[in-house]
Amino acid sequence: MLTHKILGLDVGSKTVGVAISDLMGWTAQGLNTLRINEELEDFGIDQLVAIIKEHNVGSVVIGLPKNMNNSIGFRGEASLRYKELLKESLPDIEIIMWDERLSTMAAERSLLEADVSRQKRKKVIDKMAAVFILQGYLDSIQ
Repeated sequence: MLTHKILGLDVGSKTVGVAISDLMGWTAQGLNTLRINEELEDFGIDQLVAIIKEHNVGSVVIGLPKNMNNSIGFRGEASLRYKELLKESLPDIEIIMWDERLSTMAAERSLLEADVSRQKRKKVIDKMAAVFILQGYLDSIQ
């Protein structure tokens, strides 16, 4: 059993999807979608720190979008930069980068299968992608 919860993040250019584990470390649930603005350098780190403290989070799993040839492109660089910003605010937190190449597509597919309208999908896709990222990580440590 974990002594703390684990947070999963899907970092985009406008939003950050947030998911959280249960205390057993078995399941990931969607928690929130933070609005960010990369151009204004508003990355929502303060909001994230508040969530981490409120939920007794000890580890953060950040989705690392890689290209299919395993190289890291622009979005991957943005995720690595996000990791550094979070580490500056919370130096003691464990941060794990997780290959998330297919998480957004998997989230989109599951929402389509559940017949969720396009409007609703747009609102929850980032949070769902964060759930897929975190669940993939949780499954790997079982």
